[in-house]
Amino acid sequence: MDTIDKVDGAVLLKKGAEASLFIADWHRRKVVIKMRVPKRYRPKELDEQIRSYRTVHEPQLMHEAKTAGVPTPLIYMVNVPESLIVMEYVEGQQVKQLLNGASKSERHEVCVKIGESIAKLHRHGLIHGDLTTSNMIQTPQGKIVFVDFGLGEKNMELEAQGVDLHLLKRALQSTHYQFWEECLQSVLCGYTSVLGALAAEKVYGKIREIERRGRYVEERKQ
Repeated sequence: MDTIDKVDGAVLLKKGAEASLFIADWHRRKVVIKMRVPKRYRPKELDEQIRSYRTVHEPQLMHEAKTAGVPTPLIYMVNVPESLIVMEYVEGQQVKQLLNGASKSERHEVCVKIGESIAKLHRHGLIHGDLTTSNMIQTPQGKIVFVDFGLGEKNMELEAQGVDLHLLKRALQSTHYQFWEECLQSVLCGYTSVLGALAAEKVYGKIREIERRGRYVEERKQ
C-alpha cells in the first residue's frame, strides 16, 4: 500500500477477486497499478508465496506474449514484496463495449484479430486463462491489446488450448448473446489463419470433447 500512497491521484479502477486495479500518475505517466491483496482464508506463508509467484509470473507472460506478436501493456515496475505491478495505461475501448455498438463487418474484423492473437499465444505455448472481451482493449490505432494475464500459464497441451478457447466461447455467449455465433466464427477464422487448418482442428476437437464432458456431468447431476 505504501507504493500506492506515493503516486499521484491513485483512483480505484476495479476491485477483483484476486487483485485491485488503480489508475494513477507515476513519474508523469498515466499507469495502471495492479496490487494483489492478501487472502485471510489462506495460511499467511502460503498466501505470500502465491501472490509473489503470480506477481513475477504475470509480467513474464505478458513479455512473452509481446514477443509472440500479441500487444500487451508495457511493464514499468514489479514490486514483489508488495505484490504489485505498475504497467502502461492502454488508451482505447474495451472490446466488450465495442462489439455491442459495432456493425457486423466491424465485429468480424475485430474478432478475426482476436482469433489471430489467441493463435499466436497458443503457438508459443502461452495460455491466457481468462479470455473475455473485458480483457481486450482496442486502441485508437486499431490494435487489440490483451490485458490481465493473472490466470495465465505456459502450456503446450491441447487441453489447455481448448479450455482457453472454450472460456472465450462461454464469455461470448453470456456477454454478446445476440451475435455470439458470428463472433465465434470470426474468432475461429482468425485462429485458423495463423495455426493452419490441421492444427486448429485438433484444438476445435478438444473444445467439442470439453463440451461433451460438461454435458455428461450435468446429466449425472440431474
